[in-house]
Amino acid sequence: MPVQPLAELIRYARHHSPFYRELYAHLPDHVAHLTDLPVVPQTEFWRANSPRDNRLLTTPLDEAVVFRSGGTTGSPKFSYYTRTEWREFTTAFGAGLVTAGLRPGHRVADLFYAGDLYASFTFILDSLHRSPVANVRLPLGGAVSWESTAATLEEFGVQVVAGTPTTLCALAERLTAAGRTLPDVELLFFGGECLFGDQLPLLRSAFPKAEARSLGYASVDAGLLGEAVPGGDPRVHRAFTPHTIVEVLDDDSDVPVDGEGVPGRLVVTDLRRRLMPILRYPAGDRAEWVDEAAGVFRILGRAEEGVRVGPVSLYTQDVHDVVKAADTESRVSGLQLVVRRQDGRDGLVLRLATGEPGALPEGAGASLAAAVLAQRPAYESAVAAGHVNPLGVEWVRHRELAVNARSGKLVRVVDERPHS
Repeated sequence: MPVQPLAELIRYARHHSPFYRELYAHLPDHVAHLTDLPVVPQTEFWRANSPRDNRLLTTPLDEAVVFRSGGTTGSPKFSYYTRTEWREFTTAFGAGLVTAGLRPGHRVADLFYAGDLYASFTFILDSLHRSPVANVRLPLGGAVSWESTAATLEEFGVQVVAGTPTTLCALAERLTAAGRTLPDVELLFFGGECLFGDQLPLLRSAFPKAEARSLGYASVDAGLLGEAVPGGDPRVHRAFTPHTIVEVLDDDSDVPVDGEGVPGRLVVTDLRRRLMPILRYPAGDRAEWVDEAAGVFRILGRAEEGVRVGPVSLYTQDVHDVVKAADTESRVSGLQLVVRRQDGRDGLVLRLATGEPGALPEGAGASLAAAVLAQRPAYESAVAAGHVNPLGVEWVRHRELAVNARSGKLVRVVDERPHS
């Protein structure tokens, strides 16, 4: 399907999607400019996008591939693509892999995770399949034993290993402990989470001749976001023009930022998807323009709507809802999600505001943390695997919660990890 004129896509979404019809009810009949549209409200978007009685999709669900986005077990989030949309999605991303460093004849091991409706393994495999350069694909997955993975990489002389930084580091740690290296590997293609500088020595110890590069920037809900831009900063990406339109918006006003180097939240519009329209959808990350005219931007970490802790995604509203339901004594007057990095691993801290932190009964925080873990078991599994630090709880007075310096608004996600 060709790229659609924006005005036509807006008209189609208003006519066929009850969610967009209500969201745009206050707008004139003809809208041609992106900035005339409101930014999609995340909570309402996902509430409308339910498997039954769906009010977001533009047609009945009778032909699609379905994937799960991050969310609690009680509030899962699903994304839908027609076969044409999925083919175009993976074809465009596959072309971006060449920019990232994929070369003709490269043997590529896909170590992303599969099953339970997760997209990454299938997405990378299909993108490699549709890449414009020939390559050899080895669909290993991320759940295979490290011994089996290492044996396959050695046997086939694999030159490119693709996976999350967590998976790549876990494999490197095992290899190093066993006194083994894989000198044939030239590229470590990472995606799905940030790669931090403190992880590079470990990766170099196991893959002495490999360069770690972003394989590109995409998500199952937002779709295409940015192709990798080779260079010294793996956070820099280029928008997938003409497939999508990327904006960087001011945190408070939702107005596009003026100039380069000004942080804001990343918002995307997909000009090809019609089954599940993506129009000014918050990608969940903060970014800044490096070269706005060329569509080049730098990812700065997670925004308010969600947080990525190692391999685990959480939506802030989900965590808020779980804590509110578990707080039967109404002790919590405010909540922030704080992401920290310690001992080479990410970790999440629930920063909870209360009247008098010192007067709380023992175990008050533990019960709330347990409620969150019960709804997001993937986090506890990641702790058990040594991929992330245990979930922590930090009680503070309300005045100690972080706020926006300009607006005084509460900051829902505080990312204290180094992003340089």
